[in-house]
Amino acid sequence: MIKIHDAETVRQQRNMTNSQKRTTVETKEGFLVDNYIKNDDSVNLNETMDSLIISKNTMMPERLYENDKAKKSLLPISAIALGVMSAVAGIAGLVHHSSKVNLTMDALKRVPPTVRNVAINEETIQALYRIVECPNYKTIQAGVGVFALTAMAFMGKTFFDGFKEVWVKKREADIQKNLQEKLIDIETQSFGGKIQITRSMLSQKAIELNRYLNYEPDKHVRTSETFKSLMFKGNKSRKNKDDKLNLTYFLAGLGTLAGIVGLGFLSLKLLTKSKGHLEKFVKDAKTEISNIVKKSTDKSQKQDIVNLENLFKTVEASEEEIRETLKPMNWDKKEEFIKRISKEIGKSTVDANVYCGGGKTPKPAFYSHVNDYRAFLYNYLLDTNNAQFKALFLGTTGLTAFGYGGKLLGDAIKEVQVKKYNADTEAELQQRLVSTELKNFKSKKDAAIQPLMDEFYKQVRAGKPKEELKVMADNILLEIKNGPPYVYS
Repeated sequence: MIKIHDAETVRQQRNMTNSQKRTTVETKEGFLVDNYIKNDDSVNLNETMDSLIISKNTMMPERLYENDKAKKSLLPISAIALGVMSAVAGIAGLVHHSSKVNLTMDALKRVPPTVRNVAINEETIQALYRIVECPNYKTIQAGVGVFALTAMAFMGKTFFDGFKEVWVKKREADIQKNLQEKLIDIETQSFGGKIQITRSMLSQKAIELNRYLNYEPDKHVRTSETFKSLMFKGNKSRKNKDDKLNLTYFLAGLGTLAGIVGLGFLSLKLLTKSKGHLEKFVKDAKTEISNIVKKSTDKSQKQDIVNLENLFKTVEASEEEIRETLKPMNWDKKEEFIKRISKEIGKSTVDANVYCGGGKTPKPAFYSHVNDYRAFLYNYLLDTNNAQFKALFLGTTGLTAFGYGGKLLGDAIKEVQVKKYNADTEAELQQRLVSTELKNFKSKKDAAIQPLMDEFYKQVRAGKPKEELKVMADNILLEIKNGPPYVYS
């Protein structure tokens, strides 16, 4: 029985008969039961499904159930193991066969034994070998000088290598700082673009959903047309920047080519001038030959013969020139000398030194073949009175030092420039990827919202009341604003 508490109802019931009172109470009871008291059979999640826009027949993606298991096989491992062991067995069989053949091999058919030559190619090892082989004041002094120069070169190389690495690292830090500052602006563009995409979608979907509801949005945000115009403007400015950069590269390449051609002509001009110096040298050598021939006697000094031989080889005189030049000389071995010198000048190759060829006995032979600037210091210390040894030492040492320093400087500048251009390329790539990232964000946003819009239209076609459709529309807009993919990711 429902109790009546309001004064108006009490006043009305004072003037009602008992049947009127019973009819009024029963009517109110039916209204309350029908509208506010739910039976257990009617409890469901329809309102929740409307709020969350849950469809009743959404299936899982088909690719979720794909069974893509990687095939595991031991066949490659077995093949490698068997192949290696087969190769070992084949080598063992070859050795066995060679040993068997060697027992019955004819001595005339055997291959000759190889000569064991111990090559000394390091100047420090060569200096130490000379100290051990012939310990005297000069070899020890020269060896110590080579060791000292080696230590100095090593420490200098270590210092300049470290200086180069520190300098390159500092420049790399500056380059990375500039890159990160550029990336901040690029990431801001991407972030702002995603925000604008979300606002544009909110505006478009709100207007689209409003067609089926009874309200008009008070205020609209800018549509995506403005965003598209801004992106077009950015792409146009970036294209102009790329065109200027390509023109700069073209002009730099053209200037480099012109520099190469100009330096080539300069080199040819210098070589042409050097030809005159060479001609003067040959003329002086021929004059010296004439002087030696004029003062020669029947018993010419051995040193004069050696000088003549070296001078003829220097000017590469022909047999006729040698014969004509030596005609005034009264020397019994003149003809033999002419033929020997002419033959040596005419040969394209020379015989190997006996100390390089080794011997036929299975014993080691030592020889030195040094390609090292320190060798000229060793030679100079052996004979400090030789001006040419001194010039060679200073020239090769200076050339080596300047060459290494130039290479170090060139490598350092190259590394810095490469890192700089790589950083610029990275920044340019990230700038170009902004539009790609925004398209990716927009497509994922559409993929998340489109099923909700389809469900909304489905409910519209089913005749759902507009009050419930408004709840669905509100949740769609909230999903656009706060749903995945998130701007902050």
